[in-house]
Amino acid sequence: MTATWRATQKANRRAALMESAAQLFAERGFAAVSTAEIGETVGMSGPALYKHFPSKDALLAEILVDASERLLAGCRAILAADAQDGSGPAETLERLVRFHLDFATTDPDVIRIQDRELPSLSAEDNQVVRRLQREYVQLWDGVLAALGPALDDGERQVRLLGTFGLLNSTPHSADRVAAHSPGGAVGDTDQTAAGDILAGMALRSLAGAGATGATRPTGTTGAAQ
Repeated sequence: MTATWRATQKANRRAALMESAAQLFAERGFAAVSTAEIGETVGMSGPALYKHFPSKDALLAEILVDASERLLAGCRAILAADAQDGSGPAETLERLVRFHLDFATTDPDVIRIQDRELPSLSAEDNQVVRRLQREYVQLWDGVLAALGPALDDGERQVRLLGTFGLLNSTPHSADRVAAHSPGGAVGDTDQTAAGDILAGMALRSLAGAGATGATRPTGTTGAAQ
């Protein structure tokens, strides 16, 4: 019982460190944040932090690898459930968009740092994150290919990457809404409305005219450059 309690406490402190670090990295950048500052946010001394993470670099790697693993696991769960229920690709694609949007809304700090701080990772950790991200995109690509068989590989990739950019802009969109709101705060209603708008835009960009073959200017190809 005591061992279980200690393990739970350790896991909670570890999670708190990751959350606080993500917030600081998002606000000020990885290089500008010290381990002492991270520890202070959770009432922990700098040296005590090393009981949970061997370095600040390892902490950043854990945040980004964990985010990519959670996205991939959520995507796989949706695909498995929809395959069992017999859902069509249009329904699956909508669930994937909502899932990614919920992630961006729930973990905005992680979304802010995942692209900006990838170069700060070691080469090995960078490869792990990029491998997980590629697999995530490939799973989405399979759904889009089933929905829009007229789309070639290059156009699907352009649409998917553009969609992720759109959905990942959710935290920035919330910031802009706050800047124009009384008191500078974003209400749940505003955030939900913004999410609905972004979800609709994402679905149209993925499965709009391109689902039946987009019209391209003469002499162009669908390959991503």
